[in-house]
Amino acid sequence: MSGTRDMNMIVGSHDLLLVTLDTLRYDVADELVRAGRLPNLARALPGGRWERRHSPGSFTYAAHAALLAGFLPTPAAPGPHPRLFAATFPGSETTAAGTWVFDAPDLPAGLAAAGYHTICVGGVGFFNKLTPLGSALPGMFAESHWEPGYGVASPTSFEQQIACAERAVARARARTGGPVFLFVNVSALHQPNWFHLPGATREHGDGRESHAAALEYVDRHIGRLFALVSRERPGFVIVCSDHGTAYGENGYVGHRIGHEVVWTVPYGEFVVKQGEWR
Repeated sequence: MSGTRDMNMIVGSHDLLLVTLDTLRYDVADELVRAGRLPNLARALPGGRWERRHSPGSFTYAAHAALLAGFLPTPAAPGPHPRLFAATFPGSETTAAGTWVFDAPDLPAGLAAAGYHTICVGGVGFFNKLTPLGSALPGMFAESHWEPGYGVASPTSFEQQIACAERAVARARARTGGPVFLFVNVSALHQPNWFHLPGATREHGDGRESHAAALEYVDRHIGRLFALVSRERPGFVIVCSDHGTAYGENGYVGHRIGHEVVWTVPYGEFVVKQGEWR
């Protein structure tokens, strides 16, 4: 998909939205969309399906350091695969005619130089700004937001993140009227997620079922973000996972490991026409 898209026609004329569904597994995402359990994402995704891709990292920090440098998840098929965004880098084999090239160390800085106001709404701990490490990724943006209600322990994290994004984008539009780059790291899929499964208790613990229930929770609200970035001009949207996670496969639990369920992630990119999503 991305190999045929000319991002030089997108950047500058569209608001941009990057949503990372932290820890979302491809197999669970694919099963749910095929079963009709993700109506909003199915409406938005090309052909109503996720694209199967490989993550650039096996845990949040590594994956996002790559994503925010323009290294989005790679199609799970032989390449080369031209990239949507790329920093100037001599000898790059994935920078093509349709790639938007920026002369900066990271994508938010490149977009800021092109006139975008950049906004980060954090979710998991690598975005909480409570430590120097937790400040590194959000520090790439002109403004960044995090509070405990956006984190992994909150059953209403995504709703609170969206409300924050809506306030931040409204302020930016009132101030400059220029395009925005909104990045949202969604924490709801990350453990603990047992509380998204109806009837579950803490003793039940996390598993594929609660992981799926968390994704259904996200789907119920994600349309608000699509509407937000297409209110003033068309929006270009990327929704993907940064990495997956294991729930006992081959004895593994968690991520930061080299396992298929960790490296394989769902990905979608699409344009939302102005006023299309309400």
